[in-house]
Formats: sequence, structure tokens, C-alpha cells
Amino acid sequence: MKKQRTPFTIADFFRSFRSYRSFRRLSPDRRNIVFYSESGQDWHVFKRIIEKLLSMSKTVCYVTSDRQDEGLTLSHPGYDAFFIQEGFWQICFFQFLKADCMVLTMIDLGIFHLKKSISPVHYIYLFHSMSSTHMVDFENSYDHYDTILCVGPHQVHEIRGRERLNNLPPKNLVEHGYARVEELMREAEKRRRVPTRPFTLLLAPTWGNSSILNVCGKELVGVLLGAGYRVILRPHYRTRKLTPHVIDAIIAIYGNNPLLTHVDRMGDMESLFDSDLLLCDWSSTSIEYALGLEKPVLYIDVPRRVRNGRYGELGLEPLEVSIRREVGMVLAPGELDKAPAMIDLLLSNPGRFSDRIAALRNKVLFNINQSVEAGAGAIASIADTLMEKRR
Repeated sequence: MKKQRTPFTIADFFRSFRSYRSFRRLSPDRRNIVFYSESGQDWHVFKRIIEKLLSMSKTVCYVTSDRQDEGLTLSHPGYDAFFIQEGFWQICFFQFLKADCMVLTMIDLGIFHLKKSISPVHYIYLFHSMSSTHMVDFENSYDHYDTILCVGPHQVHEIRGRERLNNLPPKNLVEHGYARVEELMREAEKRRRVPTRPFTLLLAPTWGNSSILNVCGKELVGVLLGAGYRVILRPHYRTRKLTPHVIDAIIAIYGNNPLLTHVDRMGDMESLFDSDLLLCDWSSTSIEYALGLEKPVLYIDVPRRVRNGRYGELGLEPLEVSIRREVGMVLAPGELDKAPAMIDLLLSNPGRFSDRIAALRNKVLFNINQSVEAGAGAIASIADTLMEKRR
């Protein structure tokens, strides 16, 4: 996924040069495990695994292209952190990287401008969503990784299927799990409550021309407010950057309605717990919401996000498609007037819904409540083997 570039500054250029030089001067053992973050949004994916590795007396090097990344503030004797801005020094960092292993959440390694190093490096992919690998992403998005820490069985089946279909060498697939859902589960247990009228609905779709807000946002918000629901509008941050007029139009019409709350803070958590139901499209947020909070989702059936037109060749239904039948209901954009009746039905028996979600969670996730240990253990094992081989 192409991301917004950080504005270029001379100060950041020279800061990146100094960071690149400092990284290169580290001893090989200090570069045993390197994490790379495109954005500060990756820190919540990396944080607990990095902390676990440090508690295991491993050294960790963290490189980020976001000057506001929280990972730059962590202090530990076994931890080094560097800021290298997008652009020239970032490309040099990747091209000439000397490390035993590198952990990323970045898809498309080796496909665009960020290439694999000319030196031997073991590349480890860590998922930042639970989605399937073969519809939303390009068909070759994961081909250049050596190890992939898989969220659940669906990703294993999809990656192995592509390897067989295209005669690719098998990757090291680790049964990892997904810490984000575990965190939501723990917090939800402390905040659990029975939905009461007027219900509070969270509208948190993905971004792009086929997202809910772009297709039918004004109409949907009008229907929900007209039915007396409290509505929390939480647009994707890329919607604010790419099509801000879509959000502004909704606020201009309904901003004075006391039932509407607009949340524009990235990483906001309170809206997840304050809401009774999520309205979503193809965003992976819906999977985390349902499995982590055991709350239902009403999907607005906008066009699918498809980057791999050949995904059907695997004969595997993407999780983001199949899970809709398990965690909620689907509504066509042309039938928004039916939304209130569907919402009331989904919230009519929350206890039964929670039981079904718990069973589904055990089916689609590895290592529930043990994913951090599993992920850190796999990374440490790979790093130790490579260090021994190097020495």
C-alpha cells in the first residue's frame, strides 16, 4: 500500500545521515535483530514483542521513518533506535543493510523502491492485520520474505497455496497469532456492559473511493441519526488526507446534531469500547472489533478492495469475506433505510452472539493469549541460529 511521504527537510536529511552512519558503526551483535517501521502506527504491533525480546536479554535495533514514532523514546541497555527519513538514506539503509534478521510489517519488499540487501539478511514479516493475503494485497506482496509470522490457519493455507501454484520455494511459516485482539479482549472484559437504547454506533470504514464515506456516507449518517442512534464517526486518517471534502460534507450537515461525535485521533480506543456495534466495509478493523470485543458488525456492501485480480485461482475464500456471515449482517448501499431494523436485530441477543464469537476466535487465531511469546520466541530462535552461523 502506497503511503503518504513525510515532507522533506534538510534537518531530517542530515539527521538521517547521522543515524545511518551510527547504525553502520554498531557491532554485528547489536545488529542481530533489526525492526523497521514505516510509520509510528507500526509501534503498537512491534512494542510487546520488542519488550519480550529485551526481557529475554536479546539486543534489538529499531529503525523508523517517522520522526514522531514512540519507538524512538524507549530506553533500554539492549535497545538502539534510529530515525531514517523516507528517501535517499532509507533506500541506502535497505540496499546495504548488514544484519542477521530484519522484522517488518511492510508488504511488497523488493517490489518497489525498497529492495532486499546485497548482504545476506533473513527477512521476517509480522502482520498488522488479520486479513487474508491474496485479495487485498498484490499476488507477490509476500514473496520476498523468508519467514512469515501468521495470524491464523487461513494465512498458512493461502501462502502455501500460492507457493504450490507458482512453484515457489517454501517459506518458514510460524504459527504466531495476533496480539491486538488479545489486548482488546483483556480490556473488553473490564468494560463489558449490556447494550441499552439509544444504541451507540461506530462508523469506522476504510479509505478510498469505494469506502462507505465516499459511496454513501452522508446518506447513512442521516439514516442513523434519524433513527435516534448515537453515532461516532471515525474516518480513516487517509480519508482526511486524500478526500477531506467527504468528511467535511458530513460535518457541515450533521455537525450540530448532539447525537454525532467526530473522532479524528489516530489510535483512538475509547470509541471501540463506547460503541455497541460497528458499521464497516472491507476494513480489517471489523475483524478485530468482532473477535476482540465480541460485538456485532453491520457491513455496508461497497465494492471489494481487490489488488490481486487472480485471487480466485487459489480457490480459497478470503477471511474478510467469509467472516461477514459469522460476525454480523450485510446491507447494500441502496437499501440504507433497512439499517435500523438490522441493527436492532444484531443487538437483540448479545449473549448468544458472544458465545458464537468465542468459538470463531478459537478457529481463526493461533496462540490466543500467547502470541507475543510465540512471536518473540520464533524471532529469537532465528536470530540465535544466524548469529552462531556468522560467528
